[in-house]
Parts: sequence; C-alpha cells; structure tokens
Amino acid sequence: METMTLKLRVWRQPSTATDGELVEYTASNVSPDMSFLELLDVVNDGLIKKGEDPVAFDSDCREGICGSCGMVISGVAHGPKSATTACQLFMRHFNDGDTVTVEPWRANAFPVVKDLVVDRSAFDRIQAAGGYVSVDAGGAVDANEMLIPKGDADAAMDAAACIGCGACVASCKNASASLFVGAKVTQLSLMPQGQPERDRRVLSMVEQMEAEGFGPCSNEGECEAVCPKEISVSHIQTLHREYIRASLRRITST
Repeated sequence: METMTLKLRVWRQPSTATDGELVEYTASNVSPDMSFLELLDVVNDGLIKKGEDPVAFDSDCREGICGSCGMVISGVAHGPKSATTACQLFMRHFNDGDTVTVEPWRANAFPVVKDLVVDRSAFDRIQAAGGYVSVDAGGAVDANEMLIPKGDADAAMDAAACIGCGACVASCKNASASLFVGAKVTQLSLMPQGQPERDRRVLSMVEQMEAEGFGPCSNEGECEAVCPKEISVSHIQTLHREYIRASLRRITST
C-alpha cells in the first residue's frame, strides 16, 4: 500500500494561562485510509515513545455524530472537505509532502484548555438557558398522535441536525454563535411541544449568548460553509424573527 509523508504544524499550549506556539512534526508511513484523528494518534504514539507530552485533542464517537473533534486544519474548521468532521477527514484528501497546520477553535468564548482542546461549555449554558419543554407528550405512541405538518417536521429535523461542534464560531470573524443558537431555537419553535416556552426560550438563549461573549452575525456565510451538517443560515433569520417577536410581545404585555 502506498504511504504518505506529511509535515504537521500543531498548536501546543500547556494550559489556558500560558502562551502557545506552533510546533513542527513529521508524520511518515501514513496510510491514505487513515482518518485525521488516526494520524494524530500515530503522532502521539511516537511522542509517547520518546517520553514527550502527546498532543491533546478532543474525540469521542469518531463517526461524525458527536461534534467533539473540533480543530482548524490548514485554516478551515474541520479541514478542507465540506460537510465533514475532522474524524471523517481522511488522509487521501491530502497530497504526499503537504504541510498541514492544526489549530484549536479561536474564540474568546472557547478558551484553550490544552493544545487543541477548548472549553465549549458556553454552548451548554446557552442550551440550559433555553430550558426544557413543559409539554408531557407521553410515550412514543402518544407523541405520534399529535399531527405535525410534514414541512414543519422536516424543517425541525434539519435544524436538529446541529451537533454543536462550534465550527460556525471558529470560522466567523466575529466568533458569532448565531447559527448554533438559530438552529436550536428553530427546532423547537416549529414544534407544538415548544410553543409554551417559545418567547422565554429565545430571549433567554440570546441573552446568554451575549453574556458568553460571542460576537454578532455579519451575514457573511462562513458558518454555513464549514458546518459539517450543512445547517442553513436561514436559521439565523428565524432566530432574529423569533427574538423580535418575543421582544415585542414582552413590551406589549407590560
């Protein structure tokens, strides 16, 4: 089997409180069938054998489902192949002899924990601010008795495909979380179960998003371009409409 040799420039940063730098490594005998995370595993095996600290990076399912494998690869969140997470990016997407730069997500709201690992708990706090639905739909049979127009169901499922990886934030010059929040707000605003808390949810999530330090959306579309699940920027429009609607209702009710 033909193998490859790659030069890696990897961001190494011991902790949030320390400065980081790009460190060069050479990866030899790389199989084109390796995923990008498997490449990092091989590099780490070599570092451990030499008694050096391995590169820290996040991973979990390695099936493109969980969104853990967030990193910027040669300037693009998740790498150069569209609609792909880093764990689904294979070395055959690169050329023998390529120099590949690997960095963490860059955002004030995503502080670096170590190397390529960032703290994405800001997303968790935004979702927690949105809360849960108060509707008790019962078991699967009971829930399915509530008829939902197919268009609404399809649109909600498209929004629910967001895996919360943070690529949208990392790609945005303003580090905006509008695509993530827009997808979460859209998902429940379309469902009858999400109606009781509809206004409170969007107001609380936007307020928390701003408190976390995410920037504003400037409508340039980088977020959609790098999203591994191809979440549409139309959800940002929905977010704005929902926020304006809830704000006006709050004013008129006081």
